[in-house]
Amino acid sequence: MTAVNAPRDRYNAVWIIFFILGLGTLLPWNFFMTATLYFTKRLEETNGGLNQTANTTEIRSVLQSKFNNVMTLCAMVPLLIFTCLNSFIHQRIPQKLRISGSLSVILVVFLITAVLVKVEMEPLPFFTLTMIKIICINSFGAILQGSLFGLAGMLPASYTTPIMSGQGLAGAFAAFSMICAIASGSELEDSAFGYFITACVVILLAIVSYLALPRMEFFQYFSESNRSRSSTDEENKMDLLKPEGQAEKRPVLSLTEEESKPTVSVFAIFKQIWVMALSVCFVFIITIGIFPAVTVEVQSTIPDRGAWEKYFIPVSCFLLFNVMDWVGRSLTAVCMWPGKDSIWLPILVIARVVFVPLFILCNVQPRSFLPVVFSHDAWYIIFMIFFSFSNGYLASLCMCFGPKKVSQHEAETAGAIMAFFLSLGLAVGAALSFGFRNMI
Repeated sequence: MTAVNAPRDRYNAVWIIFFILGLGTLLPWNFFMTATLYFTKRLEETNGGLNQTANTTEIRSVLQSKFNNVMTLCAMVPLLIFTCLNSFIHQRIPQKLRISGSLSVILVVFLITAVLVKVEMEPLPFFTLTMIKIICINSFGAILQGSLFGLAGMLPASYTTPIMSGQGLAGAFAAFSMICAIASGSELEDSAFGYFITACVVILLAIVSYLALPRMEFFQYFSESNRSRSSTDEENKMDLLKPEGQAEKRPVLSLTEEESKPTVSVFAIFKQIWVMALSVCFVFIITIGIFPAVTVEVQSTIPDRGAWEKYFIPVSCFLLFNVMDWVGRSLTAVCMWPGKDSIWLPILVIARVVFVPLFILCNVQPRSFLPVVFSHDAWYIIFMIFFSFSNGYLASLCMCFGPKKVSQHEAETAGAIMAFFLSLGLAVGAALSFGFRNMI
């Protein structure tokens, strides 16, 4: 079977399903990240009144100041660990269990988060429970993401694009939801409750979409084609071990032998895709090293800014980043320059290191060491546009090209390896964010 003979993706149904699944992979993390106002406000308001002491005030202050950095670290380290595990165990655990199970756990975590909005808690227990939930959603999110990229690796290269595009829109959707919650003027508690329930609805939609995927003729074709190639490769390997004259005789396989898959070497595949893997890793080292730990601390310098002060970070940081990131990811659906073998791709990836000093020299407050060079809000907005667009476009290119550098039966493992290096970049970036923030 070849792609030339493949059935049409009627109504782009498979493309839309992968888009929704991509939305579901990063939506949980983005909803937690953009809800920092709610979380820090809860830390400020808990244990107040007559029960407040100097000690609890100090604890609350420390928890608030370190919330963004600790949140990023608690998200990225489990993401790295479980993506690594997924690279090796994806052949042993059924794909359906990995994807539907992960989505179900994430849904339960968000339901718990929505319920806890109405429950009063002390600062330290609230902080601890929030970090546990972040660890949980990113652990299962890693398995979900790695499995999804592996699944897309069996389809044409263009079907990685809707995953990346959906992930980009997840951030924009979360940021827009937060801005609507602020603009509603309702109590923070009511806004947060509706905010997390919205996330539950989207994740539920992702579960339903995944369950519908195997019914699509287009997906069935490539899924069966991948199994057929795997079976043929296994038979060819067995023939090479037979004496001459017996190679064409196909033995009757036992049930265990029929279910076995050809051995796929993770390290052999990595040798073929290492440039793409390291490139996507470096893209996210720079991105997470700066966003949101540094970018969220930038303050507006416009005098008499009024409401702009309230919306500056939600709009200029979270919404702008996620919209331009989504535009960059989506652009790869119509333009894939530079090519998978071009030297320009790693060069452009490395060039993004320039954004580290650019954002550090913006009006990040408080600061102790470095001067403010780019004080006007316009500089920050311009840097954010190029920073986020390059993140989405270059990361999407790397993730599309990686699985296409190997044979089809190795594509799922290549996709899992690419997801691991994406997560490695996130984890390293999260660790570096402490250093970048302390430099200021």
